Amino acid sequence: MKYTSQHEFTHNQADKIGILVTNLGTPEAATAPALRRYLAEFLSDPRVVEVPRLIWKVILHGVILRIRPARSAKAYQTVWTDEGSPLMVHTQNQAKRIREYFAAKGSQYEVTFAMRYGQPSVASALDALLQKGVRKLVVLPLYPQYSGSTTGSTFDALAADFTQRRWLPELRFVNQYCDNPAYIKAVAESIRKHQAVNGKPQKLVFSYHGVPLKYLHKGDPYHCQCLKTSRLIAEELGLTEAEHLTTFQSRFGREPWLQPYTDHTLKALPAQGVDHIQVVCPGFSSDCLETIEEIGEENRDYFLEAGGKTFEYIPALNSTDEHISALTSILEEQLHGWNLEGQEAIARRDERAKSCPHNAKN
Repeated sequence: MKYTSQHEFTHNQADKIGILVTNLGTPEAATAPALRRYLAEFLSDPRVVEVPRLIWKVILHGVILRIRPARSAKAYQTVWTDEGSPLMVHTQNQAKRIREYFAAKGSQYEVTFAMRYGQPSVASALDALLQKGVRKLVVLPLYPQYSGSTTGSTFDALAADFTQRRWLPELRFVNQYCDNPAYIKAVAESIRKHQAVNGKPQKLVFSYHGVPLKYLHKGDPYHCQCLKTSRLIAEELGLTEAEHLTTFQSRFGREPWLQPYTDHTLKALPAQGVDHIQVVCPGFSSDCLETIEEIGEENRDYFLEAGGKTFEYIPALNSTDEHISALTSILEEQLHGWNLEGQEAIARRDERAKSCPHNAKN
């Protein structure tokens, strides 16, 4: 097997520290062909769909990829911006602000971002970092709650790339931050700011992306971590149990998923005398199709059509100061004990390298 090496590698180059933030991914355009490519990669991941591969391949290519891309493209067109996909824009800005934060402190870390599906890929981001001499790497998937279908799949992408590399970096991997105090305070503060302008609702709904119920039964901690996040945010806000609830959105197929379902819940609340709600999605680090269109439009309509009067979506943390503060706090904890090489250390390394006969160029 041919292993990937660094281009123009020299033994006297300075070791660098890298930070890679990752998110789920997005199609390159709001078109059916782009959605077909994106969905083919996403839905082919066995972490995402745990169905026997041969059966699923027939369903995916014979049915889903013939129908869903056109439908999804129409939905994406409603949220697409001049800069591209909202998820892409927000993730870029998050990486940029993280880089600026550390630069302002004098820490010249190599900071970039990648998407698990689509571009920039995890493999391309890793290659760029390692070619720059990154020997210590922190990876932060922007999923506060762990699931094998999200965080686990991100690790799979890292591992697949590393099996092909000659020299592996020292690695630290953040697999969840569902109860991180800075993250909890950031979400709570975003809710406080919204309510300071719009008032308090009868119910605050925490809506998380759903996963099949069987994943919970097989040991995936996602459901428990979502409930923990909701509880901690509610405690930070001083809410009673009657003032909030947790639901799950974005189910797919006929098998049971985590419940209660967001859409069913919002359709039922007006009949229970609840006509003013606010919805927040603490599992999403960035606004995207699932928050802007599915929650902010589709589920809003369900609630209002059922007799509700006031529906408000509280935006994701995106690139707010509170979010960047939380993310950099998580990263600083992971970076503890790792120090950038000083100029004197680099000079000594350079001097030693001159005496090594294997460094001579042919």
